[in-house]
Amino acid sequence: MNTQYDVIVIGSGPGGYVAAIRASQLGMKVAVIEQEALGGICLNWGCIPTKALLKSAQVFRYIQKADEYGIQIAEATPNLGAMVKRSREVAGSMSRGIQHLFKKNKISTIKGTGRLGPDKTVIVTDGKDRTATTYQAPHVILATGARSRALPQLPIDHKKVLGYREAMVLKEQPCSMAIIGAGAIGIEFAYFYNAIGTQVTLIDHSSYILPAEDPDVSKVLTKSFTQAGIEIHTSTEITGVDTRGTQCQVQLKSAQGTQTTVSCDVVLSAAGIVANLEGIGLEEAGVATHQGRIVVDQYYNTPIPGIYAIGDIVPGPSLAHVASAEGIVCVEKIAGLDPEPIDYYNVPSCTYCQPEVASVGYTEAAAKTAGYTVRVGKFPFLASGKAHTAGDTTGFVKVVFDSQHGEWLGTQMVGNSVTELIAEVVATRKLETTGQEIIKSIHPHPTLSEAIVEAIADAYGTAIHL
Repeated sequence: MNTQYDVIVIGSGPGGYVAAIRASQLGMKVAVIEQEALGGICLNWGCIPTKALLKSAQVFRYIQKADEYGIQIAEATPNLGAMVKRSREVAGSMSRGIQHLFKKNKISTIKGTGRLGPDKTVIVTDGKDRTATTYQAPHVILATGARSRALPQLPIDHKKVLGYREAMVLKEQPCSMAIIGAGAIGIEFAYFYNAIGTQVTLIDHSSYILPAEDPDVSKVLTKSFTQAGIEIHTSTEITGVDTRGTQCQVQLKSAQGTQTTVSCDVVLSAAGIVANLEGIGLEEAGVATHQGRIVVDQYYNTPIPGIYAIGDIVPGPSLAHVASAEGIVCVEKIAGLDPEPIDYYNVPSCTYCQPEVASVGYTEAAAKTAGYTVRVGKFPFLASGKAHTAGDTTGFVKVVFDSQHGEWLGTQMVGNSVTELIAEVVATRKLETTGQEIIKSIHPHPTLSEAIVEAIADAYGTAIHL
């Protein structure tokens, strides 16, 4: 059995598997250690299967209002089991795709749990017979990802109080659900279960939902969710949950101190994530951590030569595309290339509820706090011809520019398909394109992308359709 490699990657999520493939492309002999299915949490239990569920919800919603498009359809009913089955099939297909890529790139897959050993070794424990095998490489990349954060006042029992894994494979649709946390995970599950008929209560300690986004975005999403029947409690803490009865009794306390109780069939804990740092030998290897993340430089070197870390276990946004980009930079630096460090101010963030949310760079408030004098433009989809033909005019595109130098500081979007629009902003910001250059770049009509041009034109006082 071969135990010698150039690079060993612990974890096969979007950071780990991308790093492994890039290392192989650069001529290195690579092994990846994975205890579950290839693709990690994102591909198997996160990004991909949740988006499959959300697509099912979107299709169901379309069918419900088919008469608005001139189509007569008999009453439709959701089948959660069939939706979950499709979601798992999509995830399984993508995981098999990673297997194919590993075979194509001659990457070895080692099944088991890996931890750092002495002298650039990795000790892998087989999950079945618990035997341990030692592997060696001059370069070891940690990409172990993250898991649901468990709140002390909301212990997850996997039956009535769920993590995201249980929430995406429920055998029966609950009549009611309380979701603790209104970040991206909580928002997406709130949309999905509400769309198929579950009564959803969304609870967050922040003053508005999706607190990392622009408040203007949150207002649109709050209105849309409220109209859909989702009950929203912001500036609210959960103090406990009683699961002894047939229903869960969720105890809440508002910022003013008012105490209320929400009854529901199940509770979903979506209060963020925590990095998987336990049991991977950090202490023995002397790898430093700070505030629950591994300390790294801009090329993902830890202070211990030959040990690197990427993805959710290092500081920065916990996003799949960030982990992949970090993996590529890390490996290219190992190979002796001169990769450009990641600009974390130009990383897009997307939430795939309906309406969708997408953003990159500074919000208006953050730009002002940073000392910029800003020029802001906004274009509502209500004025978009393509949005009208699609039957959904919810939302807007908002752009923020530095009024002194014309730098494109950021963009926030909420509306139909905006997660497909944000890449234009990311690319043009990377190229340091000016607003005037975008205004003079002819966009096809009718498309939703015209909203970007119109928002910029509004910032410069030349909007035509406002």
